[in-house]
Order: sequence, then structure tokens, then C-alpha cells
Amino acid sequence: QVQLVESGGGLVQAGGPLRLSCAASGRTFSNHAMGWFRRAPGKEREFVAAISRSGSSTSYNDSVKGRFTISRDNAKNTVDLRLNSLKPEDTAIYYCAASARSFVTISSTAESWGQGTQVTVSS
Repeated sequence: QVQLVESGGGLVQAGGPLRLSCAASGRTFSNHAMGWFRRAPGKEREFVAAISRSGSSTSYNDSVKGRFTISRDNAKNTVDLRLNSLKPEDTAIYYCAASARSFVTISSTAESWGQGTQVTVSS
């Protein structure tokens, strides 16, 4: 397993950008598919974006497609999520997740989780 620490959350106005980063410890980062999930107030955690071990494949929730971009740097053990054209409904705690078994589009497949970072979008 890898240990994950998110950073970059904060308060932003609607329409603005934000960049989240997830730093992973351990030498097996490149063996893990990575994903971002979020939990909005009063709602269940939902999938946001995923990226394969090599970074060649990505997947997005329809609600963020075209606005968010996931990327990774295996040399630095990091995975980023760029959020553009933010909307108030994007307000949530964003979690980084890792899996050595499969593409992380379902939370039950994740083996490691970060502690989360809060994103708040004001209207």
C-alpha cells in the first residue's frame, strides 16, 4: 500500500481554477492506478477522475468532464487534479485513492485513501 496526502484545497469563486495534489509515499507508486473522489455535504462519496498506472488512460465523471484534468508524475510520486470553471456544486471534500489491482473508478476498489482536502466554491 501507499500512503497518500492531499493538498491544494481552499475557497474559490465560481468560475475560478484550483489545483489539487496528492503525494504518495513508497516506492511502488507507479504500480498503482490512482483516482480522485469527493464527498459533498449530505451526499455519498462519488467518483471524480481516475488515471492508469502509466498515465496513458483517464476517466472522468460526466459532471466534471471538460472542466477537470487528472495527471500524474511517477518520478515525483504525485497525482494532480486541475479543476477549472468551478461551480458551487463542486464544493466537497476531495479524496485521493490508490489501487494496485484495478482502475479506481469505484471507491470499493481503492486500497489506500488520503485524509481529504476541502474545496469550497462560492457563488
